[in-house]
Amino acid sequence: MAIDGVLIDMDGVLATSWRPLPGAADTIERLRSDGVPFLVVSNTTTHTRAAFAKTLSETGLPLEPDEIVTAVVGTASYLRRHHPQARVFLLSDGDPREDLDGVRLVDGPPADVVVLGGASDEFTYAAIDDVFRMLMDGAALVGMHRNLYWRTDEGLQLDGGAYIVGLEAATGRPATICGKPSPDFFAEAVAMLGTDPSRTAMAGDDVANDVLGAQAAGLIGVLVRTGKFSPGDLERVDGRPDHQIGSIADLPDLLASS
Repeated sequence: MAIDGVLIDMDGVLATSWRPLPGAADTIERLRSDGVPFLVVSNTTTHTRAAFAKTLSETGLPLEPDEIVTAVVGTASYLRRHHPQARVFLLSDGDPREDLDGVRLVDGPPADVVVLGGASDEFTYAAIDDVFRMLMDGAALVGMHRNLYWRTDEGLQLDGGAYIVGLEAATGRPATICGKPSPDFFAEAVAMLGTDPSRTAMAGDDVANDVLGAQAAGLIGVLVRTGKFSPGDLERVDGRPDHQIGSIADLPDLLASS
């Protein structure tokens, strides 16, 4: 199965809590030297692309902003296409406004669209109840991603996807997801690479969102057995990754053998 280009998850694959994992920097450098097109694709919502690249570069993983595609970028693209001029209420960690150009943000109701990003201390009962009321008043629900949890230095932490599931159940209305595992997100990233989806790999530690999501979009799924991955994950999903590797350090050899 030939692989011409690769999308790489960040959290748990290249870095944990913004600190590079062993082999990450060497893998990026080898991809560059071998001329393999790559993009780092992340559901991270705490950093803009510029801040993302700066933070990782300062910790020893040199990346350029144009080598990064985040769920915030995917969300902005979706909102500009499908909800132009809409009043958008955003609840998320960090400050993603720099990458939400062309999106009209409001501080509260009335809102035409509610966007949920990564979970944080801002996800209080009052805040979620306000979101619930806006949805019941007719606002559309958009999720930057559907991650239920993620791994930090302090262990696994609940993420925004858990709140989306609850709001969907409470309102009876499905959310539109703009980051992984949205097929549109993968399609946009592959288009930026300029490769064919069937010859593009997605390497990630999330079996459902990274690997099987990519395979459903026509890509090659590579499970990286680090980060949030646990062996039980494979028992809870339908389908199997096309490839499995022990860490991101093994990716160049997999690509060379494809």
